Amino acid sequence: MLCPQCHNNSSRVVDSRPADNGNAIRRRRECEKCGYRFTTFERVEATPLLVIKKNGNREEFNRDKILHGIMRAAEKRPVSMDKITDIVDEVERKIRAVGGTEVSSQLIGEYVMNILADVDDVTYIRFASVYHEFKDMQSFADELQELMQRNKQK
Repeated sequence: MLCPQCHNNSSRVVDSRPADNGNAIRRRRECEKCGYRFTTFERVEATPLLVIKKNGNREEFNRDKILHGIMRAAEKRPVSMDKITDIVDEVERKIRAVGGTEVSSQLIGEYVMNILADVDDVTYIRFASVYHEFKDMQSFADELQELMQRNKQK
């Protein structure tokens, strides 16, 4: 590992500890030449994941898109940023558990909606209205009816 101070490539690990909920290792290092201390992170390199859009186009998976979509749906709702981040983490875990290198945007949307239905009804409906692209009031009413049925079964 190159020292950021003197660019020597010989350093020793002073301390290691888990980071990012066990998904990374944080290492404190010390340059053997100049003694400068710096921090590095070691992560497992995830296999690239492609999302197949409704129109058939493929694009690289971007968890920020899910995050921003949920944030917009949860605007002015009692859903904390920590909860939103937890939802995104859970969705990413689920799609990576499916395996493979491609996943449909429909599957991602369904995972998000299944979780949101248990978190906040209004956030769920807002997300569903964008995801399902409601064309008329009947489509919207059908989705509301489905949510109400789901809540009765709890």
